[in-house]
Amino acid sequence: MVGIWLVGGGVVGRRVNRFLAHLHPSLLDPRRPSLDGVRPGDVAVLVSGGPHAPVAADLLRRGAAVVTAGDDPADCRNLLELEDAALAARVPLVIGAAMSPGLSGLIVRSLVGSLARCSEIHIAFHGTAGPACARTYHRSLSGQSMFWHAGDMRSAPGGSGRELLWFPEPVGPQDCYLAEIASPILLHRSLPEVERITVRRSARRRDRVTARLPMLRSPHPEGGVGALRVEVRGVDAEGRRCSLVQGVAEQVGTASAAVAATFAEAVAARELRPGISLAGDANVVNLGLLDRVLRRGVRLQEYCGDASG
Repeated sequence: MVGIWLVGGGVVGRRVNRFLAHLHPSLLDPRRPSLDGVRPGDVAVLVSGGPHAPVAADLLRRGAAVVTAGDDPADCRNLLELEDAALAARVPLVIGAAMSPGLSGLIVRSLVGSLARCSEIHIAFHGTAGPACARTYHRSLSGQSMFWHAGDMRSAPGGSGRELLWFPEPVGPQDCYLAEIASPILLHRSLPEVERITVRRSARRRDRVTARLPMLRSPHPEGGVGALRVEVRGVDAEGRRCSLVQGVAEQVGTASAAVAATFAEAVAARELRPGISLAGDANVVNLGLLDRVLRRGVRLQEYCGDASG
């Protein structure tokens, strides 16, 4: 029987544990991780704070498959460099299996299938899960936001590029800004033909002003209802320009855990090929992973325009 190892006991980790309880995962305390019992062919789900690449490299050397749920661009780049190690071990390495990146990539790939050609992808994100996620949110507004534009991966200061965007209710309209999140890097790998890819997250004026300072108060145990907005633009089968928008409004920890658990199940069932797998890859939609996430209670909403028009 394949062993499922869970590294991370925060909000996301506890919910992954709940989603995978029927598979009897081993819950590891992220403060005192012990991976001595990992065997070749086991699956490790990394949902702890901090870099995942060093732990993933060690697990791949042991022959274990890895699912990671981080969004730090530098860490994701380091994980992408482990492709040869995953291929040598003949196991999958899933990078970015959370809400964004993760669920955003599944939705993007689903929407792109409705277009004859996709030219732009725009991701927006609202809310945080637990304390580690809140600290990442704080840092993301002071770092460099990566975005793909006209054949080049560029950067802009986090907290710039304001746009007022509408999320699914009950979140509604929020001011959103460019942020240091790995989604454009991973989506460009999955969809290299797309000309423009951006990611933003919601923020208040106070968040932007204090982003370059240490956090002034301890992070909350868990945030309120979060939201994800995915927009793809392109040309339909009749040559008309169109824009498709879908999103979710859900606790960030719940949505992220649903994605991580779904990928872990797929890896354990040998449904993903060896090497790197990303949520935006074409093969993951063919496996119905988005449907499996939705069956875990995450509700997908679609913007259909103004009915009065």
